[in-house]
Amino acid sequence: MLGFVGAGNMAEAICRGAISGGVVEAGSVIACDVMPQRLLIFEALGALKAESAREVSERAETIILAVKPQNAADVLGELAGLVKPPKLLVSICAGVTTATIEAALGEGSPVVRVMPNTPLLVGKGMSALAAGRWATAADLDRARAIFAAVGDAVVLDEADIDAVTAVSGSGPAYFFYLVEAMTEAGVAEGLDPEVAARLARRTAEGAGELLAASQDAAEELRRRVTSPGGTTQAAVELMDRNGVKESLVRAVRRAAERSRELGRGG
Repeated sequence: MLGFVGAGNMAEAICRGAISGGVVEAGSVIACDVMPQRLLIFEALGALKAESAREVSERAETIILAVKPQNAADVLGELAGLVKPPKLLVSICAGVTTATIEAALGEGSPVVRVMPNTPLLVGKGMSALAAGRWATAADLDRARAIFAAVGDAVVLDEADIDAVTAVSGSGPAYFFYLVEAMTEAGVAEGLDPEVAARLARRTAEGAGELLAASQDAAEELRRRVTSPGGTTQAAVELMDRNGVKESLVRAVRRAAERSRELGRGG
């Protein structure tokens, strides 16, 4: 049985993906949440309702911890001593390390930490998984199957999670920021705001699909669009002169630094 402690939007997306992907049957899902209306959504999917995190841990073999990071300590205290093999706890709580979770649960508790991103909500997520001290290869495979059902999933060392947070966790925001700028530029050039937004959205969608379908690097795809002396070259040259790429690299690295700060309680 697959259990969810926390039934928010991300948990719902994971649940839907796991069911539709055949990872688990709807009747083999159980969830709890402090907001009863969220559980109604899970019940509509065929999932069972639990009254507490303890009940979820008692009935499920794989437990997804999907609460807000600031609430993790209280929930983990409720689960202390209850997550022992063959049970597995999979945490998507940002900034909460496997060592912190293991210390709360007790020695021998298998833990896998996951950093997903919001495109998971539409089945296009990118998730990175890191094993805790007592998680086995089989535990990792079990967790990876769940997140592969809602996008792509990779296994990394936990030391890389801060970089993952900066690149893919925060990455959708950088993408939306670019679309914001494209829309604003279109309006500044006289386009109707709705038309400008539609052009920017559809262009971003198409470019993303093209990149995903291609074996070529983003740099090569950009080069093919950049005709010598053309409009794209003029735009790229201006961005290069203004250090746009360098600024983006610094921004992503700052996000990684902030992730490390948060992990230290900063």
